[in-house]
Parts: sequence; structure tokens; C-alpha cells
Amino acid sequence: MTTIQHISFEDLKSKYQTPLYIYDEAAIRKQCKVFINKFRHPKVSSNVIYASKAFLTIAMAQLIMSEGLHLDCVSQGELYTALKAGFPVEKIVLHGNNKTKDELLMALNFRVGTIIVDNDYEASILNEIVNDKYKVSVMLRVNPGIDAHTHKYIKTSTLDSKFGMSILDPRTKDTIKSLNDNPNINFLGTHSHIGSQILEEHSFYDHAITILKFYKEIKELYQIDLKAVNLGGGFGVKYIKSDTRLDLNKVLPELLEIVYQTANSLEISVPHVYIEPGRSIVAEAGYTLYTVNQIKETINKKKYLFIDGAMNDHMRTALYQAKYDAFIVGKEDMVHDTTYTVAGKACESGDIIIEDILLPDAKPDDLLVVRTTGAYHYSMASHYNRLTIPPVIFVKDGQSKVVVRKESFMDLLSHDEALV
Repeated sequence: MTTIQHISFEDLKSKYQTPLYIYDEAAIRKQCKVFINKFRHPKVSSNVIYASKAFLTIAMAQLIMSEGLHLDCVSQGELYTALKAGFPVEKIVLHGNNKTKDELLMALNFRVGTIIVDNDYEASILNEIVNDKYKVSVMLRVNPGIDAHTHKYIKTSTLDSKFGMSILDPRTKDTIKSLNDNPNINFLGTHSHIGSQILEEHSFYDHAITILKFYKEIKELYQIDLKAVNLGGGFGVKYIKSDTRLDLNKVLPELLEIVYQTANSLEISVPHVYIEPGRSIVAEAGYTLYTVNQIKETINKKKYLFIDGAMNDHMRTALYQAKYDAFIVGKEDMVHDTTYTVAGKACESGDIIIEDILLPDAKPDDLLVVRTTGAYHYSMASHYNRLTIPPVIFVKDGQSKVVVRKESFMDLLSHDEALV
């Protein structure tokens, strides 16, 4: 692979320098269409919401808007980005645990489509500040207690998770009733998300069944037939060759069929179903282009391949011990017989991009492309060591476009104030 969307990596380096975040715009749009077209059922209404924390810029919000997806935001910053992009407010979902009163007021003032309430305390704040000028749609985040097989930092539905309220906690049902009884709230149902990077399809099905059984309990207790269910995201992607790829063409329609069958068997209304893919839309469309600076061999014969980036633009390996694949541009057909640890320039022992990868013999000034960096790379980027954050470009049909410009040193200092 020496080109992306008919543009050579060498040309991209020449034009934009490195490090460089590259997104294949056509690949993002293709994945959006997979979700829109496959998450359908003749007897179940549904919508797809893009989880913007995976990657959000003004351009990305506009792309998502053009593909017909809804958008979830987990902070005032993400909400402001969406608004500046012209995203329809009725299609915006405000997420996040620990929302402040100011965040809730901002959502109400801009009349966002739906607010996901995280807990009973947050529900009490919202119950106090809503008014009859605008009846906001609300869902409550709950935890079904399903232990998805993924990294502990991205498990989000265990009973002691920081997110949501357990379906086993009596306070959860009380909170649902209080929200449903508020005349200024249109209470839709619950939101739940069992974790990220899930590759076992049965986890999604078990999740849906568990939540609908909880809906049955709510109906029997309060005679409330909940109108909608948000089953979150978590659809895993292929990072390295040994990963299995989740078959979305199978999982998405099957998930709706299970919702339909389960609701009927429980004698509850078939709810409107939302899902929230993020990583699965952008991860495999993203690449990070680096230049090899130095090769170093230790006394124990460990070989380091030092690139011009660092953990500030590639945090997931240090944070999650995530694994990645990479290639040296122009050397893909050469024998891969040298084991390198790809490391960055940050003053940190944990600044590892890829641990022990087989590559061809590398030289300074080679171009290294790390695959599947479209999710949680730019969005997690930092200024650690006062390193600047790389620019972001979209490529499509032989054209490239800057969607986040390269930071300058002046940008880096733009918020600093001198002592004297």
C-alpha cells in the first residue's frame, strides 16, 4: 500500500509533513451506509447515532449529518462543535456522567433532541430546571451487569461502573418513575452500553434481552410501556491480523429481530431502537503517517524504531495496551524479518506505539504508516512534553483536504500568561 485514495504517502508527507492523521473519507461514508442500511427491520423503527467521542471535528460532524446519522455528544465542547457545524439540534443526544447544571441548561437552551440522564442525582437536577416552554426527551442510563470481554477501562456496564444505575437497584425504578411523571419531560426509556471493542456477537443479543426483561418489570410495576431503547455501541473492529472482524451485516439486523421477538414474547410494546457506533465507523478509515528518525539497538539486542510522533498523538497503547499493525511505505513486499519496538519521542518509558512488530529492515527517513488509528487518537491527543498535535486531513478521489490545521508553537502558547 503506497497510496491512499490515489494519493501517495510520499506526496502527503511533502505537502503536510509528519506526523499526520489521515482519514479515508470514502471509507467513513461507506461504513455509515452499512449501519444505516443494515440496522433496519420491517416491524421495528430504529436510528443510528454516531458516538462523536471517537473522533469529532466540524468537518466530521458535517459528514455525519450528510449521511443521515444522529450525533451523541458527551461534553459542552462536543455539543458546541456540533452546533458550529450546523448539526440539527433535534438529532443531537447529550451524554456523559457527572453532567453539571450548566451543561444541562445549555442542552435545554439549545433544545437538543435527547438528554441521557446518568443517575438519580442528575435526574433530580433536570426535574427542577425543565419547564413547560420545551418538553425535552430523556432517557436514563442503566447497567444490565453484563461482563463484556474487553479491557477493564472500556467495560462500562458492570454493577460498579461509574456510568448509569444498576437495573438491580430499586432506586433505578424510582428514578424512571420520577422522570416519567414529570409533565415537562418526554421520557423515552433507557440507555445502556456494555463496553467498547466487543467482538462476540452474543454479547449484543444478551444485552438486548436483559434490558427488555427489565422493561417488562417496569410495565408490571408502574404500567409504563417504555417507547424506546438505546443499546449503545461497542461494535469491535480489526486492529491486527489475529483479530476477528464483527460481521455487521449479520449482527445489525439480527439485533433488531431479537428485540422484536423478545418484546412480543414478553408482551410489551416493541420499542424504537437506537444504537451508537463510533469506533466501528471511523477506526479502520484512519491512518497515522510518521517518519522514521532513528534506529537504536540495545545491549540486549532489542531494536527500537524511533518515529517523529509520540504517545501524545497515539495514547491507546500506553493507556489500554492496545495492539496495532503498521507498514513501511514501499517495503510491503520485502521480507519482514526484523523485530522492532516502535517508540516515540516523548520523555516517558511508556511511550510505545507498537511492541515487537516484524518489519523489513528500516532506515531513517522511511515512512511508517500505523493502521486503524481513526478512533480515539486525535480525540485523545495531548500536549505532553509541549509537543504539538498533528494536523488531520480527509482524502477522497485523489484529493486531500485539511480538516484540522497543523498546530504552531504560537498555538501551543496561546493560553499561557507570563508571570511578569
